Amino acid sequence: MTDTKDDPRTKPAAAQRVEIFTGAGRRRNWSAEEKARLVAESLTPGASVSAIARAHGLTPAQLFRWRRDGEAAQTSQTPALSFAPVVLSESTPNLPMAMIEIELKGARLRVPSATRPATIVALLKALRSAR
Repeated sequence: MTDTKDDPRTKPAAAQRVEIFTGAGRRRNWSAEEKARLVAESLTPGASVSAIARAHGLTPAQLFRWRRDGEAAQTSQTPALSFAPVVLSESTPNLPMAMIEIELKGARLRVPSATRPATIVALLKALRSAR
C-alpha cells in the first residue's frame, strides 16, 4: 500500500507494468525431451543461456543445472572396466616352465609363472615409463 499526496507541484508517477498470476502457482513439469532440446539449444556456439531461459520462462540457474545434470549423466555412462582376454597357447611345449606373456604398447614381456606379482608390477611400470 502506498500513500498518495495531492501536491500539485509533483508529477504523477509513470505507469508501471503489473503482472497478475491467476494460475495455481504450481511448479512446471518439463519432459526429458524438452530439457534435452533446451540444453542442446544453450550449447550451440554463441547462444546466450540467459536469453534462452527467459524465452522459455525459466531461470538461467535452472538451465545451467540441466546442463550440469546432463554432463553428469554422460560421465556416469562410461563403460565399466573389464579384464583383458587371456589366450593360452601351446605353441612352445619345450619350455621348462610355464610362462606369462604380456604385450603392452608393442612390447612383449615373458615372465615365468612363478614370478611374484610385485615383480611383475615393477616390470610393467618400467616398461611403461620406457616407452
